[in-house]
Amino acid sequence: MLAELGTHDDVIPLALHVDYWDYIGWPDSFADPAFTKRQKGYARASGRRSIYTPQMVIDGRYDVVGSRPMKVVDAIRHAEKKPVVAHLSLSRADDELHIEAEPVGPFSEATVHLVRYTPQKRVEILDGENAGQTVTYSHIAHGWEVLGVWNGKAPLEMRVPISGDDPVVVMLQEDGYGPILAAARLR
Repeated sequence: MLAELGTHDDVIPLALHVDYWDYIGWPDSFADPAFTKRQKGYARASGRRSIYTPQMVIDGRYDVVGSRPMKVVDAIRHAEKKPVVAHLSLSRADDELHIEAEPVGPFSEATVHLVRYTPQKRVEILDGENAGQTVTYSHIAHGWEVLGVWNGKAPLEMRVPISGDDPVVVMLQEDGYGPILAAARLR
């Protein structure tokens, strides 16, 4: 489903592989403890006591079971109706990423996140319940960085060194695992 969502220009899917299933004998080579921490942060922010897979967090605020396509589409449609508070654009010149944002509505402040992702990777599963199978993963997040905080009172301009060919996503997110205020992707 994540791969299908990735075919739409107005959706930026990211797979944040968590590490809490590694103990059952099938360690995920893409898992990152920081992604588990992020999932727990979303749960705390929404008042939930538990985390689960396959979970999708849409727009930083809507939690849905990722294997329920209609619920996912409903959450995406609901997120599209929110008011725009910032326009965000990205460009690249050689090994430098240019980030520009313009405030167009009120908000307190936003954390500027940068994440890279691997578009697709096939993995042979050696252990666990899926041993012997080959799985194709898509939109595999890696290299997540916090670039700073933007107060939204004036335009934002940042230049960040960048290397490699993997796509880049920048998100402006309210603190405390709040809503995504704006997001842009550069493939």
